[in-house]
Amino acid sequence: MSTRPVCVLVGAPGSGKTTVGEELATRLGVGFRDTDADIEQLAGKPIPDIFVDEGEEHFRTLERAAVAAALASHAGVLALGGGAVLAEENRAALIGHTVVHLSVELPDAVRRVGLGAGRPLLALNPRATLKHLMEQRRPLYAEVATATVVTDGRTPPELAAEIAALLKP
Repeated sequence: MSTRPVCVLVGAPGSGKTTVGEELATRLGVGFRDTDADIEQLAGKPIPDIFVDEGEEHFRTLERAAVAAALASHAGVLALGGGAVLAEENRAALIGHTVVHLSVELPDAVRRVGLGAGRPLLALNPRATLKHLMEQRRPLYAEVATATVVTDGRTPPELAAEIAALLKP
């Protein structure tokens, strides 16, 4: 018997996937899982080190495996890394799942991620890079999302309450 997440969160770096996801899981009384944490555990090192040591392509391979495993085995709230939607394989795997896009505009995202510490793709010129990543990925988030929640200027409890209400049958 396979289990499936009650909700999958996608969005740009700084959208609040982990923070809101943990809050939502607590509110719903279910577990929380973040595929970035799964990748770090599997690789035995932090994501920035994976990028430096093996490169982004290797990281994306690990990410595809982590997303597939989590979608098949996690029955709580699942947060995907910001770039997980880049892989066609991941977008296809999300079909039929409840996927909430946490939408964020650049000023809030920049404020939340700071200067990109621990975020390898934001190491150089974080604001310009984040703007580019957001523009590149926004259509992909929209493609996989069953709902979009705007996060700008809102607290994690407010966002978790809105998502929980969306999940009620």
